[in-house]
Amino acid sequence: MWSDASKQHYDSLKQVVERQLRTILQQQDWPTALQDSVEYSLMSGGKRLRPVLVLLASQCTQRTKDASTADFNELAISEALPAACAIEMIHTYSLIHDDLPSMDDDDLRRGQPTNHIVFGEALATLAGDTLLTLAFETLGNAQLPPAVTCQCLQILACAAGGSGMVGGQILDLEAERGSLRATHVGNHLQHDSQSQNSSLDANKAYERHEPKQQLESEQETSNSSSDSGSMSVDHLVKIHRMKTGALIRASLQMGAAVSQAPKTEFERLTNYGNAIGLAFQIADDLLDVTGTNERLGKETGRDHQLGKLTYPALIGLKASTQKAQRLVNQAIEALDLFDDRADLLRHLAGFIVERDH
Repeated sequence: MWSDASKQHYDSLKQVVERQLRTILQQQDWPTALQDSVEYSLMSGGKRLRPVLVLLASQCTQRTKDASTADFNELAISEALPAACAIEMIHTYSLIHDDLPSMDDDDLRRGQPTNHIVFGEALATLAGDTLLTLAFETLGNAQLPPAVTCQCLQILACAAGGSGMVGGQILDLEAERGSLRATHVGNHLQHDSQSQNSSLDANKAYERHEPKQQLESEQETSNSSSDSGSMSVDHLVKIHRMKTGALIRASLQMGAAVSQAPKTEFERLTNYGNAIGLAFQIADDLLDVTGTNERLGKETGRDHQLGKLTYPALIGLKASTQKAQRLVNQAIEALDLFDDRADLLRHLAGFIVERDH
């Protein structure tokens, strides 16, 4: 499904995003060390999947009377570009923080040393903080109707925060380590034995923000036949939908919001985002087992080393691959009301599970 024409279209949108990111960085008046650290990670390449999804969602929902296809594609891109750049800033900040020694402690990202290896932990942390705040500044400066800007800000904040990406990271680390919380008792720190409560609270927050429409039952057959095995799969789905899926879903939603898409189209793109968001993370889990350091640009086998909860670990490689493909099929079905302007979104769904990086 990933034809040369699809790749060329994708690459052209990726280049538009990268040029704009470079322009935004050049406009900043920051200390040199901070500028270097932010630029190092933000301009280090990568798939740029999330910003491209913003632009594609805007293109396939854009409405204009008396304009050529080229004209309205250009209009859709220009209007959605601030949202596209904002979500890439959020994504890059999350990678910088994710790689820190206190998190996943990774030394390699996108084929080069991680930010904290080059610039130190303090500067890497602050570079991530800077990108987080710059994202909302960029989106707030967008030349959009105030109501649309407000909607996009709300979508992005929800996806990036405690009920989305950050909450998912908490659940992921708790699944890996058992507990993160600590309470002061006198002059000592003790881990809170009630960490399960924080997981449940985060799950409830996730459920409040997840769209009511569900794609399918998430029950899978675990490698374990016990009830705890199936519960682990359900918990893993929540982690993936929050940590990875929330930003991917938000990409589609912001693109639709910029074009002021009707509710039906907004919901269909939300469903598409839900499906490819989970499929993307399952594919990442699989690549951590089957991929190579050279193609991925990071060390493989880290999930196993860290004891992370993953689809292959719970249900095996074959079942994980089948689950990802079912999600791709659901994503494509969600686009059935769109015309050929959604073709690249259709092709992307397939590429997500076929990729080797």
